[in-house]
Amino acid sequence: MSHPRLSAVLISAALSIAALLGAASYASAQVVIPTDRNALIQQNELQTLRNQLQRQQFQQQQQLYREQDRQIVPKSRPEVPVVKQNCQSQVIGTTVSRVCR
Repeated sequence: MSHPRLSAVLISAALSIAALLGAASYASAQVVIPTDRNALIQQNELQTLRNQLQRQQFQQQQQLYREQDRQIVPKSRPEVPVVKQNCQSQVIGTTVSRVCR
């Protein structure tokens, strides 16, 4: 497997695991009812961690997109035949003139 594809597979696997962990922490955060100050602080910390994880996932996804964009090879310009002009030189006295058609 080529290096870019291997890194893409590893990044997507890491994103999947992180998403599962994020979903699990989100579900557990919803079960906590903030009846006291400690529970509220824990819920805020979970929200902060979830936001950090989402930002990290977004950045990794953008990095993956940039890597894919760099791998796309731009199309080469088509070769267009160049038509040479048919020029003739005419000498009249001391003057040389070219007639191109």
